[in-house]
Amino acid sequence: MAENRRPKPPRGPMGGHGMAGGEKPKNFKGTLKKLVKYLSAYHVAIVIVMLFTVGSTVFHVVGPKILGKATTEIFNGLIGKINGGAGIDFEKIGMILVFLLGLYALSAVFSYIQGFVMSGISQKVAFRMRKELSEKMNRLPMSYYDKRTYGEVLSRITNDVDTLGMSLNQSITQLISSVATVIGVLVMMLSISPLMTLIALLILPISMILIAVIVKNSQKYFKQQQEYLGHVNGQIEENFGGHNVIKLFHKEEDVISAFEKTNESLYNSAWKSQFFSGMIHPIMQFVGNLGYVAVAIVGGYLNIKKVIEVGDIQSFIQYVRQFTQPITQIAQVSNMLQSTVAAAERVFEFLEEEEEEQYSNDHAMIEENGTLRKVRPQELVGNVSFENIHFGYDPEKIIINDFSAKVKAGQKIAIVGPTGAGKTTIVKLLMRFYDLNQGCIKIDGYDIKAFDRSELREAFGMVLQETWLFKGTVMENIRYGRLDATDEEVIAAAKAAHAHHFIQALPGGYQMELNEDATNISQGQKQLLTIARAILADNRLLILDEATSSVDTRTEERIQKAMDNLMKGRTSFVIAHRLSTIKDADLILVLKDGDVIEQGDHKTLLEKNGFYANLYNSQFETGA
Repeated sequence: MAENRRPKPPRGPMGGHGMAGGEKPKNFKGTLKKLVKYLSAYHVAIVIVMLFTVGSTVFHVVGPKILGKATTEIFNGLIGKINGGAGIDFEKIGMILVFLLGLYALSAVFSYIQGFVMSGISQKVAFRMRKELSEKMNRLPMSYYDKRTYGEVLSRITNDVDTLGMSLNQSITQLISSVATVIGVLVMMLSISPLMTLIALLILPISMILIAVIVKNSQKYFKQQQEYLGHVNGQIEENFGGHNVIKLFHKEEDVISAFEKTNESLYNSAWKSQFFSGMIHPIMQFVGNLGYVAVAIVGGYLNIKKVIEVGDIQSFIQYVRQFTQPITQIAQVSNMLQSTVAAAERVFEFLEEEEEEQYSNDHAMIEENGTLRKVRPQELVGNVSFENIHFGYDPEKIIINDFSAKVKAGQKIAIVGPTGAGKTTIVKLLMRFYDLNQGCIKIDGYDIKAFDRSELREAFGMVLQETWLFKGTVMENIRYGRLDATDEEVIAAAKAAHAHHFIQALPGGYQMELNEDATNISQGQKQLLTIARAILADNRLLILDEATSSVDTRTEERIQKAMDNLMKGRTSFVIAHRLSTIKDADLILVLKDGDVIEQGDHKTLLEKNGFYANLYNSQFETGA
């Protein structure tokens, strides 16, 4: 449909820029500032999250030392019993355990509250971003979408926002908790024994070096895994989409062979990445066990010297275990933060894209009862004039040069020419999908720039060669042309479009639900429904882009009669390839290489024996 535009990159999973593992932002600091500013709307809730996270961590960290006191009581009681004393003081141990249980309960309550609040924040942020992205999409010029794939735009609304929502929920609380745990555990360890703390800290660099070596080797395989996963997804979508063509040309073996090569590459990179990442846990365990042995030996010696109690050794071993875990989490959070900021960067880039002007600064006005008011779209009669138009998708390459034409209300205007001549470009300019480089287009004497873009487009009805139907009932799809239409008006529109008969034959009739791509009805039936939708809309200006190209000859004749009735009293712009369908047009614009080289009615243009005559005769000779 689109002509004289830059070619669009292919659609599909490989077209988008979904978040790959380890993706880094271009401007980390700048984007982080924007993200912090964006989150400032929730600063009270974030402060609450921070307080409750720290509180939960503190209660959890204090627990092992108190449990150590219970262990000390049991040990001292046993020793006392052996030496003829009173034995174990179960009442005191019970009080310690009840107090400990209370601490852990408080920690759990605080953790639940911060989790509840943080989940709300992350989902509110995701909701707000999706809303802003959705609104932004409608304010961007068509040129933005011409330069990008659908997958790239979709990725920002789905992948990037999901990444932000999930990572915000995890990273903020985990970062606060991990830092608080490291500090708290270090303080508790020092309070028990500085010497044992030093030994535990000496073992830490060994584990960090080993992890760094593993991560360095595994990262390249993770990147390869993401890359080949994208290739596999792309091949699967492509093969299923073109399954009939593959069967027709007997290319099953070639397709399977190509898929097996990609799948083999994915397998090799996946198992290597999983193997290396799987080594981290056992290595950490091994190094941790070395630390426990060292702590047990030194702790036993210090206990013999009466420097620390037996329960302190048990508490310290628990703290050693707690100390390494948050450090690993901080490393994971830092990596997650890179992905979060990279996702935020792409979202903010989209939100900061230059928008087209949606509203007019100088509205089309009409006098009523001595006062001026805006002209309403439904009040337009349909006189259209093109005055000295110059336009190019690239300002350096003008494709329409000094085109002028006058169209009276109710006339049928046909736009014809070879593929790529610029037929659809004229329509896009008329609806202000693009703005002119020079000249102006007027409707009823008002420059189209004097209308808000939404108001201008409200004056047009459109039936395109590419049908668009959504998941919903047949009735809902037709009513999309005018949402306040009654069932009777919908049915009347369907009858006028010669769609009523086939709709009644469908299972469920008007209440049958079309699937996502409307593949449960034929292409011709889709076209009939879009025509019915345009009839129901009842606009003063119509645009028909080869609206009958997908139906059989007999149905085309019936639709053509219905379209003729529809176009009576309305200004209609008809893009046509089959010239036999527009012989009755009041004005025919003949385009070639973007320029209008001829204009007039069918008879006049044939008498000129120019480009149109050659085009018409060639179609007639070939039976087109």
